[in-house]
Amino acid sequence: MLLTGACFVAVNAIVRWLDGSVPAPQAAFIRFLFGLLFLTPTLIPALRRGFPRDVWRLFAARGILHVAAVIAWFYAMSRITIAEVTAIGFLNPIVVTVGAALFLGEALSRRRIGAITVALVGALIVLRPGLRTLDPGHLSQVVAALCFGASYIVAKQLTGKAPASAIVAVLSLTVAIGLAPVAYAVWVPPTLFEVGMLALVAVFATAGHYTMMRAFEAAPLTVTQPVTFLQLLWAAMLAWFVFGEPLDHWVMIGGALMIGAISYITWREARRDGAARTPPVSATKG
Repeated sequence: MLLTGACFVAVNAIVRWLDGSVPAPQAAFIRFLFGLLFLTPTLIPALRRGFPRDVWRLFAARGILHVAAVIAWFYAMSRITIAEVTAIGFLNPIVVTVGAALFLGEALSRRRIGAITVALVGALIVLRPGLRTLDPGHLSQVVAALCFGASYIVAKQLTGKAPASAIVAVLSLTVAIGLAPVAYAVWVPPTLFEVGMLALVAVFATAGHYTMMRAFEAAPLTVTQPVTFLQLLWAAMLAWFVFGEPLDHWVMIGGALMIGAISYITWREARRDGAARTPPVSATKG
């Protein structure tokens, strides 16, 4: 999980380094195009095997949600600090928890509602609406969190209907297809350096998902989930030392409340079911 956090912070840092020089839809398209190349050995056998029509509908729905999410995330990265993007991203598991109760029939106990309330208070501390002017990047990252969470709920519905490797590979395909026309509409000729950096984003994102899966095999979510908070610390330190972004203690406090609430939900579900249902923060990343 330490390596996972480092990989995802590296993804944030590279996208922040590009600083919007490549339009968000185009940057996301290039990133997923490289990801698709990495996953081709898994994708081709899955497409040859084929899937029922209802599974393809779920694939399409998840692809649409992910397209909206990655565009919003890339845009947010070009507008607000890395620490703010990371902290607001902690809303993903909360969206999944509420969505699973509304659409998948999972129970929502009073303690879970209390933990969700604490997480939302943490999000308000990070955003501080009314106390400062919100940048479009803040709202964009909230949209990204909502869409990533909804995408994970669809992924849960796909579980058992398609292999996990196929779910990941087809996601890259559908997102690349969905981003193509949007990227074409805003396309600007990228430099070789920008293409190389986006290829590196794909490498770190793929590595992050791999190390995360290895962590889940080695330990339960009750152990791995709290380590996620280190992503916020690393992101804040990186933003301070490399990009000269100020350290915002309110972002750290809000993020800590959100991670604490998520960890509590994970611990309660692990005790109740023997296996946590709440996804880790990183599981919803593109």
